[in-house]
Amino acid sequence: MKKIAIVGGGILGLAIGYQLSRSKEDYKISIFEKEAQIGKHQSGNNSGVLHCGLYYQPGSLKAKLAVAGIRSMIDFCEQKKINHEVCGKIVVASNDREIGFLDNLADRGNKNGLKGLRYLNDGEVKEREPHVRGKKALLVPEEGIADYKQVMQVMLNDIQSNGGNIYLSNKVLGSEPINAKKIVLQTDQLEKEFDLIINCTGLYSDRNYKNLTQKKSPIKIVPFRGEYMQIKEEYKHMVNHLIYPVPDPSYPFLGVHFTRMTNGAREVGPNAVLALKREGYKNTDFSLYDTIDAVTYKGFLNFMTKNFSFAIGEFASSLSSKAFVEKAKKMIPDVEEYMFEKGGTAGVRAQAMSPKGELIMDFNIIKENNQIHVLNAPSPGATASLSIAQYIIDQYIN
Repeated sequence: MKKIAIVGGGILGLAIGYQLSRSKEDYKISIFEKEAQIGKHQSGNNSGVLHCGLYYQPGSLKAKLAVAGIRSMIDFCEQKKINHEVCGKIVVASNDREIGFLDNLADRGNKNGLKGLRYLNDGEVKEREPHVRGKKALLVPEEGIADYKQVMQVMLNDIQSNGGNIYLSNKVLGSEPINAKKIVLQTDQLEKEFDLIINCTGLYSDRNYKNLTQKKSPIKIVPFRGEYMQIKEEYKHMVNHLIYPVPDPSYPFLGVHFTRMTNGAREVGPNAVLALKREGYKNTDFSLYDTIDAVTYKGFLNFMTKNFSFAIGEFASSLSSKAFVEKAKKMIPDVEEYMFEKGGTAGVRAQAMSPKGELIMDFNIIKENNQIHVLNAPSPGATASLSIAQYIIDQYIN
């Protein structure tokens, strides 16, 4: 029996544990999570959208795993009776420049193997989303929404049913190799011997890489907070499904969009501002260590030099709901500030950044002896979690 430790009880760590626990091979799974519950951070604070691979560079690992991932996740939700809906989304171009970007997106989506992509005429847009205004709209029918908290709980239940364990409130501190095949994992609560350690710690992937390998991480995580506002009950009719703007290809962020949640709520957002704490979900959350770590990083300074106006605009929309709503008006001009209320989700994106200030967009997975490190798994990490897990098993374990 091969003993495997998974560090991080978010959706990716749980997906790897779930896939391993169903394998024909004999694995003993142990998951270590520093919080008292699973999925407390990125996995439990995302928009709940099922992303199908529209945006990603054809041939990239992210593109391959996103397309396979959404189909795997939908199958999982159907089999396990998890709350989800394949409602589709529209991507709306508001000007001629964005039409060019939208055409490129459609081309990418077709190359990535998406099904049913098509442009909607004005009548079809009005029938689907009566309040949307734009110059051109692309329907992406495979996308949808899912209750990822329910997904994670079902994964955990299956892992435990197959003999796996989860150690909550266990912060991993480091590791000690015994020999070429055995390694001891050290937490603030215990020490245990394993054959393999898998690091899936999202916002702390770089620091845990260093703690576990005693080497400097090849990437740096810079945290960006994304805040959503909720549409008041009496104005929910203004959004039927998922409505996205055409993203500026210069940035990794998809822009302010409208989302229908699995609980029936409607949200608009997010912005993207530097989080002054890696797990800082409010603009008042602050960690001196995390802030200095980010703002003194050469890559972040280079990023700010290249993208100063973008960063200022995002910061303004964090401080001012009026500035936030102005971005939403781009696609639905009829929305007004009084139609929104606080109470939407807020999440922190673990964004890997190179020393040159380039945002690392693709998934980044490396193996160091008997350790596997998922250093970068940003959106669509939740959607693609099952396919990322299977990729890791196929490439690095079996």
